[in-house]
Amino acid sequence: MHGENVTFGYGFWSLVIVNVAIFVLLALSFLTPVRRREWRSFGVFTAFVVALFTEMYGFPLTIYLLTAMLGSRYPALNPFSHASGHLWITVLGGGVGMSVIIHILSNGLMLAGLLLMGASWHRIHRAHGALVRNGPYAWVRHPQYSGLFLITIGMLVQWPTIITVVTWPILIAVYWRLARREEREAVVAFGDGYREYQARVPMFVPRLRIGHAAEPRWGAR
Repeated sequence: MHGENVTFGYGFWSLVIVNVAIFVLLALSFLTPVRRREWRSFGVFTAFVVALFTEMYGFPLTIYLLTAMLGSRYPALNPFSHASGHLWITVLGGGVGMSVIIHILSNGLMLAGLLLMGASWHRIHRAHGALVRNGPYAWVRHPQYSGLFLITIGMLVQWPTIITVVTWPILIAVYWRLARREEREAVVAFGDGYREYQARVPMFVPRLRIGHAAEPRWGAR
């Protein structure tokens, strides 16, 4: 379709396995799912990661579908080279500069997500079952899940695919339901203290506090 000498920049299944293992194990160590509903939610995240790295290094399903639909109108002369897998660059016509921006932004989001998850896990681990309202928990009620969302947004920025774009809203919905269920249990466990916390602190996205203290002041926990 775009010439006979097409360099196929995929089929690197060892890279798929290694990258999936790294992200899944890191997230697993911070989220530590125990109950069945937690494992179900984590399964959706795992499916998202597998789909992403399969298309990034293994089999470019999205590229096949787009080239089949667009034919000669597809904006890359060699769509199956690995460089052409960056859809933002291919569709928007960006070059090396856009590639650098995409990698800085996406890697920054993923790193921020991992750091947020790690800091949140540390607070929970130190609390030994007490209600945590400081550190990342002073900004959002579920910073571990917020960190997970940042990681997946970074992945979408770096390598968007049809499957991951479709899966991402499902991932958000699954963790929103899990968070709501956890909050009902927290109300039973902590009573009015948690209700007050709910009223003051948003669920996943922090509020801008212009002209206020950098962090809301709560008690020691």
